[in-house]
This record gives sequence, C-alpha cells and structure tokens, in this order.
Amino acid sequence: MEDVAAMLPEDHGEAVLAGRLQLAAGPTPVLIRGGIVEDVSRVAPTISDLLDLDDPASARGEPLFPVSELRADQLLAPVDLQVVKAAGVTFAISAIERVIEERARGDYQQAAAIRDKLEQRIGGAIRSVVPGTPEAARLKDALLEDGLWSQYLEVAIGPDAEIFTKTALLASVGSGAPIGVRSDSSWNNPEPEVVVVVDSRGSIKGASLGNDVNLRDFEGRSALLLSKAKDNNASCAIGPFIRLFDARFTLDDVRSAVVELEIVGEDGFTLRGRSLMSEISRDPAELVRQALSEHHYPDGFALFLGTLFAPTDDRDERGRGFTHKPGDVVRISAPRLGTLVNRVTTSKEAPPWRFGVRALMRNLANRGLLATTNA
Repeated sequence: MEDVAAMLPEDHGEAVLAGRLQLAAGPTPVLIRGGIVEDVSRVAPTISDLLDLDDPASARGEPLFPVSELRADQLLAPVDLQVVKAAGVTFAISAIERVIEERARGDYQQAAAIRDKLEQRIGGAIRSVVPGTPEAARLKDALLEDGLWSQYLEVAIGPDAEIFTKTALLASVGSGAPIGVRSDSSWNNPEPEVVVVVDSRGSIKGASLGNDVNLRDFEGRSALLLSKAKDNNASCAIGPFIRLFDARFTLDDVRSAVVELEIVGEDGFTLRGRSLMSEISRDPAELVRQALSEHHYPDGFALFLGTLFAPTDDRDERGRGFTHKPGDVVRISAPRLGTLVNRVTTSKEAPPWRFGVRALMRNLANRGLLATTNA
C-alpha cells in the first residue's frame, strides 16, 4: 500500500485539500496547503461545517505537522455529516452494461451474447444522444419497437437521472482502508468515480474520488436489490481528500478529469481502465440539481457522478468477465485529485462500522467543540 505522499494530487503544493484525520483526540477536520496540515476543528468541528463557510479554502487552523509526516492509517473518508448520494447510468457504456445485467438476470454466462446484440443495435446512437431531448425520445421509440427498452435506458436517455443514497452518514471508508464486497456475490467490480461535495445551500465546494462498489449479480437479478447491491459494510470509499474549488481548480476541471483505474490481484491478475468525464451524458451541475430535487440537505451531501468503466475482461474462465477476489488492490487516480487506494475484502471480514453520529457528537462534546459554529 502506498504512503500518503503517493496519494496526493500531483500539484498538491498549489492545492487546498480538506479531509479528516484520526488523531488522538478523535476525528479531526484538517486543511492541507503549502505542505502543512492544519487542524481546523476550532473553526469547523465537522467537514460539513467547513464546507458551509463562504470560502472554506481561506479558513485558518492550528498547524500540526508537515504533509510528509502524514500516515495512511490516519486517513478517514473526507466527509462526515453529509448524505452520500450517487448518480447511476450517467455514461453510455454504463447504460449498456446495466441492460446486460438486467437481461442476463445476473448470469455472466449470458452477458457476452446480449452485449453483442445491444452494441449492434444501439451502441453508436446512445453515445451521441442528449438525455431528455426529442432525439432521445425517438431513440426510445425505436428501442421499444425492437423490444430492447430497459429501465436503465430510461435513466440514461430520459429526462430524469438515477439518483440514489449510497450509504449512511459516517459509513464511508477512506484511502488505505479495506473495501468490502458482499461475501455472497460472485460477479462484481469497482466503480471509479469523481465525487462532488455540496454545501447546505446547494453549492458545489470541491471534488474527491470514490469507489462505488457494484454487485452486478445482485442488481442484475432485480433493480429492487439496488440497496443490497450498493450499501454494505465498507462498500463505499471516498478520498484521499476533497480538493476545494479556488482560482486554480474549478468545476471545469471536474468536467475534463480523466479517472484512471488499476486493479492488481494477489493471483497476478492486472486490470486497467479509465473514465473520461468529458463523455458523461449529464453535466455534473445538472446531476447536482437533480439530486437536490425537492429535498433539503441541512448538512450538505456528497454525490458520486457515475463511471464510464465497465470491465468485460475475463479474469478466470472465458465469458465470465471480471470479478473481484479478496486481496485485490484497487487504485483510482486523477492527476489533480490524487489516488484512492483500497484493498478488497468481504463486507463480513472488513472492520465493522461502529463510529456513528452519536459517537461523533459525544466526541465533539468531550472536546468542547460543539459550541463552535460558523453561523
């Protein structure tokens, strides 16, 4: 597992990074800038409070130590009280793979033939259509005529995006932590994504990287199993830090980001892929708008933006495609966001999630931080 220096953005000396560290006193919000880690808990006891500041990148804290002294075992997911949401089927190839999962009923042996048929019929068309447009409606009509329509294509090219809740508050793991796959899943993969972090007013304040672990067998059997496929112990990783928006890094950098994936197994298997945000079907700002919908998020939210990555490489037997094995090391990286690194285990074997909202409130109260407010 890499050290923290290898996880930082390539231009981290010019970035302002927000995150959470496990220090002796408890989970602590920090800013990293100019090579120094600063404790900002007296200004903002939670990351939610920090992002609600008008300009979180300008917050000042107590210098702790040089960034070179950071340890991987200190890193926590850089969100705390934010609801963790996710947008699904936001790339064309992702839509096709979801249709394959649905048609195959979670059976990998049927996937190859279904993939060939769908690619021949709609591959090019779905990549060029803009969701919710008259062109999208005409494509839908053509697919209905061929008996190829799917609920996944509805959210891929229809007016409404798929937005779901990925996991509970404080349940996400950070870079360097084990990531969990259900022990009874036999067809699954990582989902390398950009995650935007939004304040209580609906403003996007920065971005991070995430792994929205996907169980293709569960969701393929029924879309109603989405929560069982997505929300399991240690199944959501975010990190290493949130890069805050400033003059050097904006939403346009998110729109042009290239997210790289590398999986290295203990069996010698290696898989690489990439997700180009420029090919996303819906703009990140539009996905945030749809996530807001008619909700209010008093503590803000984090939103996974979806992925272009859909692994079809055979790992073992021909036609089975890719699935994880315990011990796989997953690296998700983007030059200006850093590298999120996690080793795969089962959700049963991953450390249990025990530090919830009550534990956080008690910890902050014991540290005298609950009176701190940015109001």
